[in-house]
Amino acid sequence: MRRGLAGVVLLGVLLSLQLTHIRLAYTCGPTASSARTTTTASGPRPSPSPCPTPSPTPSVYDQLRARLGGDLARALTAQEKLSVALDQTAAAEQALTDQISNEEARIADLEDQVAQLDGQIQDTQDRIDVERQQISAVARAAYRQPHSLLEVIARAGSLREALVSTIDLVVAGDRAHALQSRLEADLLKLQSDRQKRLADLDRENALHDQLQANFDALDNLMGQQADLSAQLDDLMSQIQDAASQLDGQPADVTAALAALLERTELDLIAKSNQAAWAAAHVGAGLAQALRELPPGINSPLRLSWPIVGAHITQPYGPTNVLLEPRLGRYAHFHTGIDIAGSLGTPVMAAADGIVVAVAHTHIGYGYYVMIAHGAGVVTLYAHLMETDVNLGDRVTRGHRIGLEGSTGLSTGPHLHFEVRINNQVTDPMRYLT
Repeated sequence: MRRGLAGVVLLGVLLSLQLTHIRLAYTCGPTASSARTTTTASGPRPSPSPCPTPSPTPSVYDQLRARLGGDLARALTAQEKLSVALDQTAAAEQALTDQISNEEARIADLEDQVAQLDGQIQDTQDRIDVERQQISAVARAAYRQPHSLLEVIARAGSLREALVSTIDLVVAGDRAHALQSRLEADLLKLQSDRQKRLADLDRENALHDQLQANFDALDNLMGQQADLSAQLDDLMSQIQDAASQLDGQPADVTAALAALLERTELDLIAKSNQAAWAAAHVGAGLAQALRELPPGINSPLRLSWPIVGAHITQPYGPTNVLLEPRLGRYAHFHTGIDIAGSLGTPVMAAADGIVVAVAHTHIGYGYYVMIAHGAGVVTLYAHLMETDVNLGDRVTRGHRIGLEGSTGLSTGPHLHFEVRINNQVTDPMRYLT
C-alpha cells in the first residue's frame, strides 16, 4: 500500500517539473536585451522566436478544466468513502476491544473453574484413599475373627454380642464400599467436568487469538486508511493547483499534466476501494470469530439472483470503459456484473449472511450494501436508490436489502453486483442460480 501511495509523492515532483517546463516554455521567446536581427533587402527585422508554440483555444481550456473537475470529484468521493470506512473501522475496533476484554474475563473465569475442580478432585481422591484404608481395616478385622462359631461366642462373651460384632463388621464393610463407590462416581463426574472446562478454555483461547488477530488487522487497516486519506488530500490540492495554472499554457503540456494527475488519482481511488473492501472483510472475519457466521459454506457456493427478471448490461471482466479500475494486467476491469431493471425494483440478499457495510458516496458506488456469508464470501450491491438494512443485521436469502437505483457513478438505473472470496474478485455468474 505504501509503495503504491508513493506515487503521490512522485506526482508532486513531476508536477513541479511540468510547471517548471511550462514556465520555461513561455520565457524562451525574444526579449528586449537578447533579440537578434537579420538584414534583408527590405531592412533589418527580428529573428523568429525559437519556440513559437501556439496557445490552446478557450474550448481546450474548458475541456481540461472539466477533466480536472471530474478528477477532483472522484477524489472527493474516494475521500468520503474512506471517511465512512475509517468511522466503521474505529467503531469495529472499539467493539473488538470490548469483545477481547469480555473474552479475557471468560477465560479467567474458566481457569478459576478448572482450579476449583482440581481442588475438588484432590479432596475426593483423598476421601477415597481414606475409605480404602477403612475398608482394609475392616477386612483385616474380619480376617482376625475366629473361624469357629464357638470361638467367636467365647471371645464375645455371649451369642448376642457375637452376632452384634459380626453384623457391625458386615455393615461397616458395606457402608465403606458404598461410600467408596459414590466417591468414585463423584470423581469421574468431576474429571468429566474438568475435561469439558478445559475444552471450553481451549475454544475461548482460540477465539481470543482470532479476535486479537482481527484487532491487529483493524489497527493496521486504520493506519493505511489514514495514510491514504492524507495522500488524497494532497492529490486534491494538486489538482486544484493544476486547474488554476492552466491559463496561458500550451495544450500539450496541460493535457499531459491532466493525464498524469488522472492516472495517479485513479490509482488512489482504486486503493481506497480496496481499503473499504478490506474493512468489510475484517468485519466478516470478526462476525465469524464471534460465531455469528459459519466457518464454511455449502459447496458448491450457490447464490440467488439479487434482482428477479432483470438482464445483464455489463458482464464481469476486462472492459474499454475508462472509469473502471485497473486489475492485474488489464488497464480497465469490471469487477462485477451490472443488472438492469426498472427504477425502484427490490434488491434481495443473494444468500444468508450478516451486513458488514452500509454506506453512500456521491460518485462511485452511490448507496451500497456489503453482506458476509461465511467462508470468506462477501457480496456487494451498489447504486441503490435506498438501503433497507443496517450494519450488523442478519439477513436471509431473498431478504430485501434495498431498491435498485442510479446513485453514484451511474448512467442509468441498474445494480452493480459483485462477489469476492477472501477479498479476491470473482465472476458472479459462476455462482448465480
